[in-house]
Amino acid sequence: MANNKIVATNRKAYHDYHVGETYEAGIALTGTEIKSVRQGMLSLRDSFARVENGEVFLYDMHVSPYEAGNRFNHEPRRTRKLLLHKAEIRKLTTKTQEKGFTLIPLKVYLKGGRAKVELALAKGKRLYDKREDIKRRDIKRQVDQVIKDRAQY
Repeated sequence: MANNKIVATNRKAYHDYHVGETYEAGIALTGTEIKSVRQGMLSLRDSFARVENGEVFLYDMHVSPYEAGNRFNHEPRRTRKLLLHKAEIRKLTTKTQEKGFTLIPLKVYLKGGRAKVELALAKGKRLYDKREDIKRRDIKRQVDQVIKDRAQY
């Protein structure tokens, strides 16, 4: 991902989902939307993607209105079309029809002046999975602290 400017990340994604395969997709944006994205004025919280009629759409991505956009500004939470190859869309269609799989955006970044989104095929975590991850992270933090303390002596 050299030369790519990460604009927004979905930090809750790894907490709420088991993340599997990832895909890079372009986003069809209007003029004022891309200006807001370049300024980093967007949020991926609670956003998701869905395959409909052979096309992939991104829902609930909030892109704040552009300050200098006046009457040409966009709707902040409008549905946006994602640009993928047909073979990738067919693969995602079959995968998302399996029980429990969904498409979630992990991050939005600029690549060569164009806005891209990293989509992940993910499966929702249960509450006990989340607790297990928290426990594992706390143990790792304690072990790292002990190693750091011993290294000082």
